[in-house]
Amino acid sequence: MTVELSDDRDRLDIARIHGWLASSYWSPGIERALVERAIAGSHPLGAYRDGVQLGFARAITDRATFAWIADVFVNDAARGRGIGRAMVDWFVGHPDLAGIRRIGLVTADAHGVYAKLGFHPLLRPDRYMERLSPEAAAMLKAMP
Repeated sequence: MTVELSDDRDRLDIARIHGWLASSYWSPGIERALVERAIAGSHPLGAYRDGVQLGFARAITDRATFAWIADVFVNDAARGRGIGRAMVDWFVGHPDLAGIRRIGLVTADAHGVYAKLGFHPLLRPDRYMERLSPEAAAMLKAMP
């Protein structure tokens, strides 16, 4: 399967991306306006075959010291073919992220996929903190 990766915002199928994210375990029911705002404030990437979007990911970064890769999603029918890893690898190799000291991501089930790209568990988890909205905290507590 030949897949094209592109960060051309005009190619993004926002309705499809919203559908994917709204059905994901990490952002169930997310509003479309919030998805649009998240895309506007990040570096989005689409994966395409024959002009149809198969996947999506985005990076949030200062382009100097830190990047966060988020919302990596591949359409069910295209999973298991390395598309998610290819999208994350695209960001890792992107010139805008060259020299970045720390690139983070969160996954519930793809640790082995991203380990092949150099990702590993936190070396100092005791130093990391987070602040969650009440809605996010409730959602995370309800997850299996």
